Amino acid sequence: MTSHQASVTKAEQFHKLHQAGPAPLILVNVWDAASAKVVQEAGATAIATSSSAISWSLGYRDGDHVPWGLAMAVLGRVVAATSLPVTADIETGYGRSDDELRATINAVLDAGAVGINIEDSGTEPLADIAEQSRRIALIRVAADERGIPLYINARTDTYLSGAYPDAAYEETLARAASYLQAGADGIFVPGVLDLHTLHQLSAGIAAPLNALGGLGAPSPMELHDAGVRRVSIGGNTAKAAYAKVARVATEVLGDGNWSCLAGTRSHDEMDALFAAGPKYVP
Repeated sequence: MTSHQASVTKAEQFHKLHQAGPAPLILVNVWDAASAKVVQEAGATAIATSSSAISWSLGYRDGDHVPWGLAMAVLGRVVAATSLPVTADIETGYGRSDDELRATINAVLDAGAVGINIEDSGTEPLADIAEQSRRIALIRVAADERGIPLYINARTDTYLSGAYPDAAYEETLARAASYLQAGADGIFVPGVLDLHTLHQLSAGIAAPLNALGGLGAPSPMELHDAGVRRVSIGGNTAKAAYAKVARVATEVLGDGNWSCLAGTRSHDEMDALFAAGPKYVP
């Protein structure tokens, strides 16, 4: 099977994971090859990157600050580390011009990823609906030209930004409809935890709805019963990992207590994740 055929197969598989079923697609977002490996090992059916986690791991703030080349190199390593379909969080596209956006999509496809998150934040209060829809249409054309059914998950920060305190629901539906008409496959609405609101959104959006999970959020099955078809946890995976690093450092540098290292993976277990050697060539 050629790399192109493999991408098409994985893209079709990823699309099917969003179909209505007994449980939602759950994505535990990753930021490097090792996190991708352990998430796959835990039983994931697909891998999603987190732009915030990748940014922090490389020494940058979240929000379109990580250099394009570094972001794409990390994506390549993640894809090479797993046999599962990979969807890439590309923030607002790593570039404002059409040529820059097209270059990002080609790089994503070259890496072997079969899905993206593209968000409408980055401007105040949010990107213009018509302009964001035009960019999504450009992405769809770029992927179609490569013959790969890229899953476009259009994120809208209507709730998360707080920019529409009295009209977030209506604004979300308007943006979702426009983004879907432009070629998006799914809609991601972070910042909503209320099950009634999620149920209304799922009923009003003619595509799989993606919700952001985390502490305080309903369970995945509660979200599923509200109509959510995809649950991701974004940068929470990395925040949990870095919190563990902070606890280890605090205890070791404090009273020298080694108990914080209980339950860690062995050196051999970590090495075994990469027994076949590196597959990524920058």
